[in-house]
Amino acid sequence: MKILINSFLALLILAISSCSLTKNIANPMKDVPMNFRDGNTDTNSIGALPVKDFFATPTIRNLIDSALLRNIDLQMALKNIEASELMLQRAKMGNVPQLNLQVTASSNRPSDNSLNGLSTSQFLKTTHIEDFNANLGLSWEADIWGKIKKQKEAAYAGYLQSAEVKKAVQTRIVAEVATGFYQLLMLDAQLKVAQQNIELNTNTLKMIKMQFDAGQVSSLAIQQAEAQLLNATQLIPQLTTAISIQENALSVLTGKFPTAIERAATLAQLTVPDQLAVGVPANLLSIRPDVKSMELGLRIANAKVGIANAMMYPSLTISASGGLNSFKASNWFNIPASLFGVVGGGITQPIFQRKELKTQFELAKIEREKSVLQFRQTVIGAVAEVSNEQAKLINLKNEYATVQTRVQTLQLAVKNADLLFKSGMANYLEVITAQGNLLRGELDLTTIKTAQLNAGVALYRALGGGWQ
Repeated sequence: MKILINSFLALLILAISSCSLTKNIANPMKDVPMNFRDGNTDTNSIGALPVKDFFATPTIRNLIDSALLRNIDLQMALKNIEASELMLQRAKMGNVPQLNLQVTASSNRPSDNSLNGLSTSQFLKTTHIEDFNANLGLSWEADIWGKIKKQKEAAYAGYLQSAEVKKAVQTRIVAEVATGFYQLLMLDAQLKVAQQNIELNTNTLKMIKMQFDAGQVSSLAIQQAEAQLLNATQLIPQLTTAISIQENALSVLTGKFPTAIERAATLAQLTVPDQLAVGVPANLLSIRPDVKSMELGLRIANAKVGIANAMMYPSLTISASGGLNSFKASNWFNIPASLFGVVGGGITQPIFQRKELKTQFELAKIEREKSVLQFRQTVIGAVAEVSNEQAKLINLKNEYATVQTRVQTLQLAVKNADLLFKSGMANYLEVITAQGNLLRGELDLTTIKTAQLNAGVALYRALGGGWQ
C-alpha cells in the first residue's frame, strides 16, 4: 500500500509540474461613460422604480398584474428557471463519491474436456461452478484541476442567467402592455375626433345644400362637401377595426382569449411627465436584465474554458469495494469467511486525445472572447437606447407644443370660416379646407401624445425598469 501511494504521489507531482491553469478574464467594461449625452450627473433613475410606482393609471397596473400572472412567455421563463435549478443541484453533486450496490449470482458449466472442466471435477468434485457476490462499490474523482468546481460555477451562472432572462421577458411584457394600452386610448381619441368631424362636415353639407337650393353655389360645392364627409366617415371602420385588433393583442399579452379591454381613462386625462430621471450609465450594469445576463454568460464562458483546460490534465480516481463472495449459496453469509475488500487508485492522462482536447480548449477561449464582445456590445447598445429615448422625449415635447398650437389655430379658423360662410364672406372651399386641416391636426396631436407616453415607457425599460 505504501509503495502504491508513493507511486501515485510521484505521478501527480510530475503532472502538476507540467501544467498551468488559465485565469478568469476580468470584467471588460472599464470605460463606461460617467453620464449620458445630456450631461446629467444625478444617480437617481426611474429604472429602479417598481412597476406600481412608475405607472400611475390603475387600469394599466391591473393589466400588467394580469399579464405577469398569465402571460405564456413569462410562464415559459419560469420553467426555464426550474430546469436551471435542477441542473445546478446536479452540478453540486459533481464531487460526491459514487456508491453502487451490486448483487450477482452465476452458474458456469465448463466442458469436461477443458482445463477448467478437469480442474473443477478434480479439485471441487463437481461439474459446474457457482458464484454468489454482494458488494458496495465506491468511486471518487479528486478535483485537482478545479474541473468539477468550474462545472458548479457554470451551472450556478446558468441558473442566475435564467433568472435574468425571466426579468428581461417581464420588462418586455410590462412595456408591451403599457404601450398597447396607450395605443388603444389613442385609437379611442382618434375615433372621437373622426365622429366630431363627421358631425361638423354634416352641418356644413346642410348649409351648402341650402345655398344650392337658393342658387348661390353650384353642384360642385355639394360634391366636394360630400367627399369631405365621406373622407371622415371612412376613418370610422378603419379605427373600429384597429381598436378590436389592439384589444385582442392586449388580451393575448394577459394570457386571455380575445375580449373587450376596460379603459376607465382617456388619452386626454393622461399627463406626460416633464422630466424623467435617468441616473448614470453605471446603473445599467446592475439593473438591466439583458446586461446582467450577458455578464453571467461571460462567467459561463470563463468556466467552460477552465473545464476544457482541466480535461487535458491527469485525473485521479480512487475506488474501493467490499462485500460478500462465496462459491456456495450456503456459505454466502458466512462472516467473516465470505468477506472481501478491494482498494485501488488510478491516474489517467489523455495521450492520443490531446490534440482534440487542445482544440476544444482553444474553441472555448474563442467563445469566451466572443462573450466579451457580446457583453460590450450589449452595454453600448443599452447606453444608446437610453440616449435615443431621451432625444425622443425632448423633441416630441417640442413637436407636441407646435402641433397643439396649430390645432388651436385651426379650431379658431374653422369657427371663423363657418361664421364667414354663413354671412357670405367666405366660400365653401375655405370651410372644407379648414375642416380637413383640423381633422389632420387633431389626429396628429393624439399620435404625438401617444408617442410621448410610449417614449417614457421605452426609457423606463431601457433603464432596466419593469421587473421590480
